[in-house]
Amino acid sequence: MRRLLLSTLFVGLAQSAIAACGGPFPAFVDGLKIEAIDQGISPATTDAFFASVRHDPAVLRADRKQGVFQLPFVEFSRRLISTDRINRGRANAQRYAGVFDQIERDYGVDRGVLLAFWAFETDYGAFQGDSNTANALVTLAHDCRRPDLFRPQVFAAVELFAKGEFDPRTTTGAWAGEIGMVQMLPRDILENGVDGDGDGKVSLKTSAPDALMSGGKMLQALGWRAGEPWLAEVSLPADFDWSLTGLETEKPVADWQALGIVPRQGTLQEGLSASIILPQGRKGPAFAAYPNFRVYFDWNQSFTYVMTAAYFATRLQGAPVFDAGNPERGLESDQMKALQTRLQSRGHDVGAIDGILGAGTRAAVRVEQTRLGLAVDGWPTPELLSKL
Repeated sequence: MRRLLLSTLFVGLAQSAIAACGGPFPAFVDGLKIEAIDQGISPATTDAFFASVRHDPAVLRADRKQGVFQLPFVEFSRRLISTDRINRGRANAQRYAGVFDQIERDYGVDRGVLLAFWAFETDYGAFQGDSNTANALVTLAHDCRRPDLFRPQVFAAVELFAKGEFDPRTTTGAWAGEIGMVQMLPRDILENGVDGDGDGKVSLKTSAPDALMSGGKMLQALGWRAGEPWLAEVSLPADFDWSLTGLETEKPVADWQALGIVPRQGTLQEGLSASIILPQGRKGPAFAAYPNFRVYFDWNQSFTYVMTAAYFATRLQGAPVFDAGNPERGLESDQMKALQTRLQSRGHDVGAIDGILGAGTRAAVRVEQTRLGLAVDGWPTPELLSKL
């Protein structure tokens, strides 16, 4: 009855107004409650979930301050990858060998991949975040920077609450709403949560088997291809056509080999396609990225994070330390923002002017390098900024 009364009460309210971000926070929460009830959540459950929800300014400060992703790959990876992290990763591989065997059997995801996420997301479960998850999700849904990402996660959290698997007052995690040892959002937990230890519950914060199995299932759902590699370091000939590098270009491995590309260790996986990526330009390290590499971007959209997580996974499997080369000097944060502004003024879609070298900025850099007759390697330098 109450659901009918609420629907009638707000029948004259534009749906866009209910769904809009921004505006007074209490009114926004009222809109979420109406939408939750319209999605089939009971009024009592809805009221109980949102009763304790509060706006969290600290979440917005954290969202705006992600300077670590402005670091170039070589520096970022050296910060995150240590001998201690590698040793603990290998120890965890042994400790949970049975769990990883099952993940590889059921979902086809290599143990190194999940160990790398586990290490980077929470330092193997040690630091899972202390932000109130419900407050974080509603705050980010209310904020107009990425509401389409976070609004569905609010309703997924309500569903978890209705199932007794989420407490809006006490559930905590990362500032961006992820929960547990490998940091999964509520929708991912609903769709891919696995009871890996057989206790009848999906406990991503306290059970490593649950967290790892759930992460493996999620990667499979995102398109991970069983038994295939994701990344391999390569060496390129000095006369290589740099315009062929970048994720925009894919070729069969045999074609790359015919162009003189060789692996630094082992062999390249023939029968697959790959892209050649240069995270810091033609004078830095080089990698062959297989189709599984692209799945990483559904986990995290930062190129630097993805590159480092994928590389760390290969290290845990025995790959050598990459050859850093001698990359050309890149841009400082303010210079990168200036570059993005100039690229935007030339009609390129670089996304937010945030000082982060993301996919849009890299693509625009390649276009401008071509136009200006520079080496087309996607790495922005002071020379490029000056010429623009």
